[in-house]
Amino acid sequence: MPDITFITNGGKIIRAPEDSNLLRISLREKGGIPFKCGGGLCGTCKCLIEEGRENTDAVKKKEEKLLSAEELKQGYRLACQTFLKGDVKVSWEEPPKGGSAGARQVTPKAEA
Repeated sequence: MPDITFITNGGKIIRAPEDSNLLRISLREKGGIPFKCGGGLCGTCKCLIEEGRENTDAVKKKEEKLLSAEELKQGYRLACQTFLKGDVKVSWEEPPKGGSAGARQVTPKAEA
């Protein structure tokens, strides 16, 4: 069973079944990853896999739309789209107090 370390939440460690969704585990175990939609549309659950990137599944199309190539290269993922095969350490930016929970403004690509 993979261990998930929530760095931004004081280093809280949760043991989860293999193939668990990162956001669902965070919600169930109070890991603290911010979220709004849970469906890969808003980008609120953007997080950095600091260790264990090899223990995550392949990047999804929804992530490629919301995250830049550079962010993906650095290890950023959307927690709602990420499934785990082994141990990971994850961090994220805290949402501003009293503001929206870090939601990004998404501009659709122009149709050709």
